[in-house]
Amino acid sequence: MEDTFKTITSVSKTIYTEKRSKFIAYAIPVQSVEEVKTEVDKLRKEYYDARHACWAYMLGAEHKEFRANDDGEPSGTAGKPILGQINSNDLTNILIVVIRYFGGIKLGTSGLIVAYREAAAEAISENEIIEKTVDCQVSFSFEYPFMNDIMKIVKDTDATILNQSYDMDCAMALEIRKSLFDKLKSRLQKVESLQFIEK
Repeated sequence: MEDTFKTITSVSKTIYTEKRSKFIAYAIPVQSVEEVKTEVDKLRKEYYDARHACWAYMLGAEHKEFRANDDGEPSGTAGKPILGQINSNDLTNILIVVIRYFGGIKLGTSGLIVAYREAAAEAISENEIIEKTVDCQVSFSFEYPFMNDIMKIVKDTDATILNQSYDMDCAMALEIRKSLFDKLKSRLQKVESLQFIEK
């Protein structure tokens, strides 16, 4: 089961020039489509005088949610090559926006494809790529006498405690790597008094 994915750590910015056209590329870590829209709008406002703001994004560990936008460039010459760089680096939860200032010399479709691809590649290479795990969360309650059993399971499975409360009944929320989730759940099920809390 695949439970890791590669993404970037921060925002990187590079400038690529081709026949006097200037391509300003941003690679931005994102978690949602809303975030994508916010970041694209922000850059459009900042570079309001630019001819094009082309972009592509990829979301989710399964790499199933993505889009590319040519923003007025000939179809397939901007968004697609940008998305191609995201794919060839096997990245997700990333947005790349390339702002173009036209330099007066037409680049032609093949020239545009190369320029957008190179601009996107540079923005990625300026960033740090990290591997993250796909995590699952589980919440449950249990009686206090079983605290030691629970803590042993947490330690054995390397689960992270997100929050916990100790009253008459204790409650805990854990986060664990997806591939270890079933093992954690089956061990918790064996603890007397434990009740899973559905979210």
